[in-house]
Amino acid sequence: MSRRITRRGFLQATSAGAAACMFVPNSAFGANERVNVACIGVTNQGEYDLRETYNTGLANIVALCDVDETRLNKAAKGHPSARKFDDYRKMWDAMEKEVDAVVIAIPDHHHAFATMAALLRGKHVYCEKPLTHDPHECRVVIETAAKARVTTQMGTQIHAGSNYRRVVELVRSGAIGPIERVHVWVGGAYAPTSRPSSTPPVPAGLNWDMWIGPAPERAYDPGLHPFYWRGWWNYGTGMLGDMACHHIDLSHWALGLTHPNTIEAEGPQPNKEAAPAWLKVHFRYPARGEQPPVHLTWYHGDRRPEEFAEGKLPKWGNGTLFVGKKGMLIADYDKHRLLPEEDFKDFVPPPRTIPNSPGHHKEYLLGCQTGLPTLCNFSYSGPLAETVLMGNVAFRSGQKLEWDESTKKLRNISDPQIARYFSRDYRPGWSLS
Repeated sequence: MSRRITRRGFLQATSAGAAACMFVPNSAFGANERVNVACIGVTNQGEYDLRETYNTGLANIVALCDVDETRLNKAAKGHPSARKFDDYRKMWDAMEKEVDAVVIAIPDHHHAFATMAALLRGKHVYCEKPLTHDPHECRVVIETAAKARVTTQMGTQIHAGSNYRRVVELVRSGAIGPIERVHVWVGGAYAPTSRPSSTPPVPAGLNWDMWIGPAPERAYDPGLHPFYWRGWWNYGTGMLGDMACHHIDLSHWALGLTHPNTIEAEGPQPNKEAAPAWLKVHFRYPARGEQPPVHLTWYHGDRRPEEFAEGKLPKWGNGTLFVGKKGMLIADYDKHRLLPEEDFKDFVPPPRTIPNSPGHHKEYLLGCQTGLPTLCNFSYSGPLAETVLMGNVAFRSGQKLEWDESTKKLRNISDPQIARYFSRDYRPGWSLS
């Protein structure tokens, strides 16, 4: 199964096509052979992913990796035969031949590095959202996956639910007519106000240097590990990066969206280090075939669509509102409703055309075994994550971003204010290649 590719090699072959990232020879596994999986990150979401991966019955958990020895040992109790590591680079040095696939659930600033380490070895990859920390990394991962021709899946678990499928069918059936306007909102935010001044010693069993990874070196901070790193730009991507891949996923899927033409953001005065308490991001997508252009607005914190104030919507904490020529469709993870309700009292739902999922993690492992495509493979979820992350760039730079779909690049990437947030410098010793 192991097949290394070089950075130079994939750059020479990015024309292989997005479909390539969903192909694995059917002979890679025997009929009843399980996939040897390494779980990189076993804390919080990582604990969930480890459990869900194992419960599919399709995986042998052969390696566990986490910077926190206490949490690593806790996870290992359920998988005593798995080897333990506190550094995924050391894991690959020791177990490259034994590992078929990885499941990655670590802080955002490590996503691209852990993903690339697997892709460049020809291994299957499941990575939590957002796929990477910044748009540049996302483009590199998308192109590398296309060359590696392995099974990939981004951790947008709600994509596997029945409710999203029914919403997609409603939109595609024309139930509310052509759609030109979409609103997506979530409550809350990750918005720290100041950097802690205390510098306590690193706890025993925590590999702090590895936790920092490619980010700028800094003293141990108990406010970062294991969760509140999400609000700091050096490590996380704020509420937009954390939640928009779940919620905007529904719009991308239902309307066939990829990249917007332009991205603009509104928010409080940017903090150089920390994510904002509220944000509005305007994504404007081009027409697709007979479908009209779409203006999608993201809201988090205390911002909401105007329809809330007008009393036209149920006051859901999170949701997506599709506005069509014939009516509106509001949806959340587990429910949806056609509006105004009196206009749709006799509505008959369209036939179900999207099959039920076997489960998000099982879909990934079946792909590893058989080459069957996953719905959230990187050719689909990569542009989604790339779009979401460009919202952060628009906010932090204060600039309107203009995307060129033909080149897969920003037209105004030479603007220094944009370039500084589109990609980042890495700590010495860290490289994506």
